[in-house]
Amino acid sequence: MSNDTASTNKTFNIGGELTVNRVGYGAMRITGKGIWGPPKDKDEAIRVLKRAVELGVTFIDTADSYGPHISEELIAEALYPHPEGLVIGTKGGLLRTGPDQWPVNASPEHLKEALEGSLKRLKMDQIDLYQLHRIDPNVPAEKTFEFLKQAQADGKIKHIGLSEVDVDDIRKAQDYFEVVSVQNMYSVDNRKWEGVLEFCEENDIAFIPWYPLNAGNVAAQEKLQAIAKKHNATAHQVALSWLLQHSPNILLIPGTSSVDHLEENMQTTGVVLDAEDIDELDGISPPIG
Repeated sequence: MSNDTASTNKTFNIGGELTVNRVGYGAMRITGKGIWGPPKDKDEAIRVLKRAVELGVTFIDTADSYGPHISEELIAEALYPHPEGLVIGTKGGLLRTGPDQWPVNASPEHLKEALEGSLKRLKMDQIDLYQLHRIDPNVPAEKTFEFLKQAQADGKIKHIGLSEVDVDDIRKAQDYFEVVSVQNMYSVDNRKWEGVLEFCEENDIAFIPWYPLNAGNVAAQEKLQAIAKKHNATAHQVALSWLLQHSPNILLIPGTSSVDHLEENMQTTGVVLDAEDIDELDGISPPIG
């Protein structure tokens, strides 16, 4: 992977027509504890969304299950009518039965209800990027993919993405529609999906890492802290910067419920790691793939 190319590209073109800045915003944490119910400070959540757009965010990632419904409702309250050029991606395929509980349901019946609800809550006629939150082990993937293909044909969805999938899943989905994004857990210290990232690079698919910093990895934290000190940055900024420089197909969606933390995340583009930093960080977790 070319770190030079990755670090110089400030934007990515999702599906060949949605150009977004590579540092976006993930709207999961503007809900209550356990991603359940309303936020503790609704006014701050609204401020975060407005400030994100002011700071150049052109891609916001959410899901019907965040809250549930709360995140999408807040996005519409803060940003409708949606600014020109703002791409809002949402997801369907999970149910909520309580705080931190996420049962999977990717049946066409549930997805129809989820998609209709997202369109209504976001006040949109068409979802820019609709991502399948999970492939459901209890539902034939073909039925899920057929539903998404039809929803796209009906004009309710512009582009389709997947989440927590392997290369075989992506290939199977591609028989039904163009897969323009993949959202998998990935970070400097968790590279289980390196092979998927490489496939995304080869096929011009956006790769959207979630959980970009695994705070439990002490050795990784020590290296990140040392490099952060050198750049007068935070460990989180360094971890995000490594992702930006690791692959030109990576789109970041750091989430936060505070304006201060948002502004700190947005300064990540100013933290440019040198070859020595990258070698050090590349060695944290040998790529698996």
